[in-house]
Amino acid sequence: MSEEKHRYVKPQNVHEAMVLIQRLFNEYRNAPLTQELLSYHLNLVKRLQTDILQAAKDEGDMHQLADLQSMTAIMQSWSPIRLANRPFPGKIRHFKLDTGSTQHFKRRVHKMSGNHNHRASRH
Repeated sequence: MSEEKHRYVKPQNVHEAMVLIQRLFNEYRNAPLTQELLSYHLNLVKRLQTDILQAAKDEGDMHQLADLQSMTAIMQSWSPIRLANRPFPGKIRHFKLDTGSTQHFKRRVHKMSGNHNHRASRH
């Protein structure tokens, strides 16, 4: 009994539920598509549209409602993309689609010795 009790995670508020669903979605977003995965995904989307949406309306945070709508739209777009056997173009970060297309360069300004303005970037 205690093993089944610890099997499910019960979020305390809307934000926790959205973070949990976001993490789960990012884990399976490019997994091979099966009927079980598709039904699991549709169940998560249904939960976003019913239980979590109602709880967000009860909390009354408009910013959170906008994030919820954005996340629901992204997750609804996943099914047709995966059914067409294409990879999903990104992942969800902060409840929005992040395609990661921008390059990031690590750059720390390091002045070599002396009092001149020549800088060396040591990557």
